[in-house]
Amino acid sequence: MVEIRQKPGTYSYAFSRYIEPIARVNTGEEVIVHTLDAFEDRISKETDSPTQILGKYLNPQTGPIYIEGAEPGDTLVVEIINIEADRDYAVSANIPEFGGLVTTPTTRFLNPPLPEKVWIYKKEGDMLRCNDKLCYPWRPFFGTIATAPDMESISALTPFDQGGNMDVRDICPGNKVHLPVACEGAMFYIGDCHARQGDGELNGTALEINGKATLRFSLIKGKTIKWPRIENDEYIMTVGSAKPMEDAARIAYTELVHWMCEYGWDELEAYEALSQCGEMYVGNMVDTFYSLVAKVKKEYVMR
Repeated sequence: MVEIRQKPGTYSYAFSRYIEPIARVNTGEEVIVHTLDAFEDRISKETDSPTQILGKYLNPQTGPIYIEGAEPGDTLVVEIINIEADRDYAVSANIPEFGGLVTTPTTRFLNPPLPEKVWIYKKEGDMLRCNDKLCYPWRPFFGTIATAPDMESISALTPFDQGGNMDVRDICPGNKVHLPVACEGAMFYIGDCHARQGDGELNGTALEINGKATLRFSLIKGKTIKWPRIENDEYIMTVGSAKPMEDAARIAYTELVHWMCEYGWDELEAYEALSQCGEMYVGNMVDTFYSLVAKVKKEYVMR
């Protein structure tokens, strides 16, 4: 088993093929990957000030990890075997001019920003507790997972067609994530572990926590996909990221139609089926692009 723990100060804040790999792994072997929270472990008290502490670099990524045998045009399949907490507390925060219901640098209003505030949730077994009202079960997933694009470097805050900061709760144990491979070695990144999150990540933060992921990689050679896919025993799912939000929805559902066609469906029949039994939820409505997940139960697909 390979264990990957990145040195402090060496985390990546972009998805890029031009960064030297921190590790090389083979398909089929279990890999343990340690990640820092979106704040790079710099907020630990309710008296901390994110605007004073964080600066411009957010969402550190562990990576890139070179996947032996991965070539452009392949699909990388990431099996998420387990997620553990790497510390005993999670952090959420209201950060001025960031979130789904506030003025932002690109959505301007005259009213003043909401005040800055930090919430600390102690992990008590399978519960995260801030106070008697703010208390929730442990439901971990990774907000960010990606392979590197072919040419450009993309901010770790951004969701895009090879994954990125999607904040999709189905990037969780028991599921497999399919990602396009655009460069040799795939150059895999992961980070932004969440102890839990509601649909949309409304104030811009989940319960942010340092994470420890147990993963297994495989490759579908010569199979090219355009956007991330997720599957488990019950569902197939596709993710679209864009602005406006309806474009993200259209990407996700179009990709789901295409995936159903790979199971032998006629395109119009798949379109009709998803009109009746398709499901959709919002991963995030706060990032540089919004992410939506379209899903359908396998029992409807395997007919």
